[in-house]
Amino acid sequence: MHRLTTFATACILAAMAAACASPPSQFYTLNSTATLATTGSVVSVAVGPVVVPAVVDCPQIVLTMGANQLRVDEFNRWASPLAENITQVVIADLVRELGTARVWAQAQTALAKPDFQVTVDVQRFDSVLGEAVEIDALWTVRAAAGGATRSGRSQVRELAAGAGFAPLVAAHSRALARVSGDIATAIRAP
Repeated sequence: MHRLTTFATACILAAMAAACASPPSQFYTLNSTATLATTGSVVSVAVGPVVVPAVVDCPQIVLTMGANQLRVDEFNRWASPLAENITQVVIADLVRELGTARVWAQAQTALAKPDFQVTVDVQRFDSVLGEAVEIDALWTVRAAAGGATRSGRSQVRELAAGAGFAPLVAAHSRALARVSGDIATAIRAP
């Protein structure tokens, strides 16, 4: 009988420990969704720095709950620092938009002199779970060797195609593709 009681107690404790365990963390990354250019280009572009608001510059995905309320989700996280991930997505989007492989992060500019330098200052990076995302980004395109400087603002809202975090992150990727499209248009402008 003592053995049965010990076994039952162990089972109950194991069940209680399992019930109290935290759910596993999920990790997400932004991806390029830009369309492929129909013609190639020989232009070279350095991207960076990319700056994000301090309120979303953390490993956790920050959800917008209302006009003055945010929620930091401890179990849904970015796989890499958000500014770095945005930089890589803008690079990949510009590669596709411009039809050139000569796009790299600003930290690599010592390797080659780019035709254009792109900086991005993300003013807003809002995430409303199950609804939409909003990105408000100021960007500057500087041509090399005393060329023109073009600045712009991209304010993009993308609907999430579902209720979970994966559709939310996919909406951010689509929104960044639209920001990158604006930047590519400025680069192609005469």
